[in-house]
Amino acid sequence: MFSQPTLETERLILRPLVFTDASLIQKFASNRQIADTMISIPHPYPDGEAERYISKQMAELEKGVAVTFAIEPKSTQQLQGIMEIRDIDKEHSVAELSYWLAVEAWGKGYMSEALPVILRFGFATLSLNRLYAYHMTRNPSSDKVLRKNGFQKEGLLRQRVRKWGVFEDVVVQAIICEDWHSQAI
Repeated sequence: MFSQPTLETERLILRPLVFTDASLIQKFASNRQIADTMISIPHPYPDGEAERYISKQMAELEKGVAVTFAIEPKSTQQLQGIMEIRDIDKEHSVAELSYWLAVEAWGKGYMSEALPVILRFGFATLSLNRLYAYHMTRNPSSDKVLRKNGFQKEGLLRQRVRKWGVFEDVVVQAIICEDWHSQAI
């Protein structure tokens, strides 16, 4: 079993999920604005889904296929979002990056601050060679934070997901360890 560390930035604590996070996950994920641009968050967010999600993430950590961090500003010491390295493929040293923030935390630079620490964790600690992320084309904030941190657009997946009954295009971006290392120096 992998022991997940707590990581810190100037303003943030990135820590393992705990079951007491369920009420805030339920509250934030229930906001239609969060679900609107997230590929895998349902709306309405079902009662009990937060507890099921935390249990699943803990089990996936134990299997070594995902690491999920609660994003918590030091000023509030309260969960404001989630960042996951998931679908870890050890054979090919590749994983997906997924994240969201509570609406109240938008525009504060938290993702831009958290992402470099998560990339370091993924490449240096997990020995990944490649991290990729998906976002809907109508989510320019995700595009901006990924590009700012060295991700490159690899393609457009036309009508990849159905959200609110409409098929949506999804962008895939990635960063490889070699590129991360050269920009981190």
